[in-house]
Amino acid sequence: MPELPEVETVRRQMAAALGGRKVIRAEVLYPKAIRPLRPAEFVKKVTGATIRGVDRRAKLLLLHLTNGNSLVVHLKMTGRLLLKDDAAEPNQATEIIFDLSGPNKFFYDDIRRFGFVKLMPTKNIADYLEKKEGFGPEPLAASFTVSVFKNLLRKKPRSKIKPLLMDPTFIAGVGNIYAQEACFCAKILPSRPAASLTDDERRRLYRCLRNILRDALKHRGSSVDAYLDLFGRPGEFVPKLKVYDRAGKPCPRCRAFIQKITLAGRGTSFCPNCQL
Repeated sequence: MPELPEVETVRRQMAAALGGRKVIRAEVLYPKAIRPLRPAEFVKKVTGATIRGVDRRAKLLLLHLTNGNSLVVHLKMTGRLLLKDDAAEPNQATEIIFDLSGPNKFFYDDIRRFGFVKLMPTKNIADYLEKKEGFGPEPLAASFTVSVFKNLLRKKPRSKIKPLLMDPTFIAGVGNIYAQEACFCAKILPSRPAASLTDDERRRLYRCLRNILRDALKHRGSSVDAYLDLFGRPGEFVPKLKVYDRAGKPCPRCRAFIQKITLAGRGTSFCPNCQL
């Protein structure tokens, strides 16, 4: 599933490439992808509107239109937002096509059909994000200080640290890839309860998480599954991953063999020697 670096990469690209572009025509090929409207009503509400801005909250993309509506997009496991030329044709994964002013079409593809595009009044977005989703703080925000992080950990003393990092109500946008990488960087076993972390370990985990997210964003994210950026290019961070999907391989730090367990239903790789 695309995580914060991948979704933020697409957001930045869309903000630059789509801002000020008008939706000339829209076509819904997979009606279950849109919520809560029927295809005809959805098409009517987006056609003629101009994209005035693109935001992100957690793993959600928010496309704001000039007619007072916004598109809330969740890519889930295999969703893609792709900017293509006018001659591009849909494929079996294509769910929605937006014909834009200028020489482009904007595609929403999702081969596994888990993602969604929700249309709602822009004025309702803040309430939706707070009450429906209940997201925690953004880990790269200036307001997310080490003190904030330590206070959050104190509220979840029994929670295992890696699943806790993945909880969107605890911290927004961190998934399986970067939670594993942050624990490895901080030399912390992902199965440890939050209360067991020393003050130094909490500080180290905070720094590691933010640095890894920034570095992944710099490399346009990790393409470990279906993720591509807006222009159809894979992210370039996979070669920099230290433990994710590397079970049985030597640890890049101590050369012990990386092991894999299941935590909260998710595969979790770690070094049994240098993560304590």
